[in-house]
Amino acid sequence: MNPFLPPVPCDFGDVDLCVYPDDTYSALKDKIGHVFSRPTDEICVGNGSAELIRVYCNVVLSPNDTVRIDPPTFGEYGLSAKLAGANVVSGRDADLRIICNPNNPTGILRSRDEMLALLDDCTKKNSRLFVDEAFMELAARNESISDIRSDDLFVMRSITKCFSVPGIRFGFGFGPADLIEKIETVRTPWTVNAFAEAFTMRALDHYDDLVLSAEKISAEREWYFARLTELDLSFEPSSVNYILVHLGRNASEFTESMLEHGVLVRDCTSFGLLESIRISVETREKNLRVVEALSACLR
Repeated sequence: MNPFLPPVPCDFGDVDLCVYPDDTYSALKDKIGHVFSRPTDEICVGNGSAELIRVYCNVVLSPNDTVRIDPPTFGEYGLSAKLAGANVVSGRDADLRIICNPNNPTGILRSRDEMLALLDDCTKKNSRLFVDEAFMELAARNESISDIRSDDLFVMRSITKCFSVPGIRFGFGFGPADLIEKIETVRTPWTVNAFAEAFTMRALDHYDDLVLSAEKISAEREWYFARLTELDLSFEPSSVNYILVHLGRNASEFTESMLEHGVLVRDCTSFGLLESIRISVETREKNLRVVEALSACLR
């Protein structure tokens, strides 16, 4: 989550829970469209990114379609593809390619030029490209391709990470109008609750403040890189607010040792990385505590 949050005043006192939300979410889409310069018929909303991933796969995939997902990355992509009846592959052409950018758990950011080249390749091969930009605001928003209009492209965003509100559950996406209409039809009615809608409307008023958040994260991340190097640890060149660290030893056992020092890190065994952990970039005080625990557990 973003450790350097912009203030978002929202007491929910004006949220009327006695009425259903507007299931077209017209006002919310107007706000999103204004911030991201997209027409409302190219915007869909959902109960977090997970719902949009699931609905998108149900809409675009048919049984035995192929989906390219190159590990390590977020496990929900593969699960959603399989639930839609598709076959997951890696390292080769497929009917759909799913990319997390910046990637989770590596934090590696593909440039805008690289992503546009991938989109062009997908178009030439008559395949689709799904891009998850959930962490983009905390990395380098100028590398986003959320402004690109293509019949073969869907870009998903989230407020969960950048505004540190996982309990709100709100995600949104951009794509061609005909695809968006299908997604909005398949999506469960009133899936975005009144609190999530109200908070998102207010948070988007502070969207530009996230530039400062990204700058502060970048400074702390560089500090972290230097400390990890001093500890003789290898790590991925992250561009966001987490770092994938390679331990050279069992990650689950190391995670337990860190817990004994009062620090929780992500055991990346679930990503297929048996000797790696993911650590968050936090405030300097918290980062110092983590480095102290790392040093103790490595001895």
